[in-house]
Amino acid sequence: MDSGNPCHSKAALLTKADLRPFCFLFQCPAVNLGTPAMLAPDQRQAPSGHAVEGVKVLYPSPLARRWHKPFFIVFLIWYAVNWMALLLGIRWPSDWRWVEPLLFLLGAATLLVGLGRRIPLQNVLLSMMLIIVFAGAVTATDVKTGIPFGPCLHTENLSSPSFQPVPWPLPFLWIVVIVSSRGVARLMMRPWRKTNYYGYWIIGLTMTLALLFDLGLEPFATGVKQYWLWRTPPTVPNWYSAPWTNFLGWAVVVLGILFITTPWLINKQPIKLPTDYHPLVVWLLWNGYFLTGNILHQNWPAVAVGLAGSAVAAVFAVRGGRW
Repeated sequence: MDSGNPCHSKAALLTKADLRPFCFLFQCPAVNLGTPAMLAPDQRQAPSGHAVEGVKVLYPSPLARRWHKPFFIVFLIWYAVNWMALLLGIRWPSDWRWVEPLLFLLGAATLLVGLGRRIPLQNVLLSMMLIIVFAGAVTATDVKTGIPFGPCLHTENLSSPSFQPVPWPLPFLWIVVIVSSRGVARLMMRPWRKTNYYGYWIIGLTMTLALLFDLGLEPFATGVKQYWLWRTPPTVPNWYSAPWTNFLGWAVVVLGILFITTPWLINKQPIKLPTDYHPLVVWLLWNGYFLTGNILHQNWPAVAVGLAGSAVAAVFAVRGGRW
């Protein structure tokens, strides 16, 4: 009988490497995590399944599979609108300032719907709520105390003052960062997914990719769009006015979010699913958006870091995905 434990599911195909960093949270020692679970014959196929190596895969959420492309197309259209406005130097009037922040929401939506093709919908919704609550609490704390990122002032370019102390797009930005970075990390580590320390490598790579994301975001957000302004003393080492504590804070927050969400984000499918490049495409699009703004404003160190990081991540992710 299924006990409801995330690590002890009859339909789970888990390895010790997947859950090693998190199994102390649950009673997993008695579970043979290295052995594929047995399924009843009627669970192996579904009419709406996708053929993989001659076997039809039952996706956790047929609704997510159906709506994945429409959500992604809407995101791409809205991305193109904002990218063209950025390229042409168009500044939206005050009544239209919602156009840019809406891109954060659509970016999070397409990633969550895409995630729903691989894990149960309730896991997606729970992970979304955990990220929103955790990120919102941390942002509110930072606005009040300057901890953990540093003293920062959010402007009306990001959201109206009525949403203070937490501008409404920021939790959705954190969803974009976590879900896309973790998806890219899983692609990069795909050749080594059965090794003992796979789970630790996923956490480390996700954190690294999130920090790389922020290295492009900070000069874009502060110098190009003025989403927020750092009040960093001149004597403090900084990256385009973002203090070094900001990046330490990002690392801690990413680690905290992964700690509470990873048990619900693990793919428990009993059959190998197709390689998913969707998180990589979204991650690269966001970095390309930041790169465009940084090039236009001649933020050359940020451009160099963004180009190099995106190229390396793309090469290793595609290589891993083809494994």
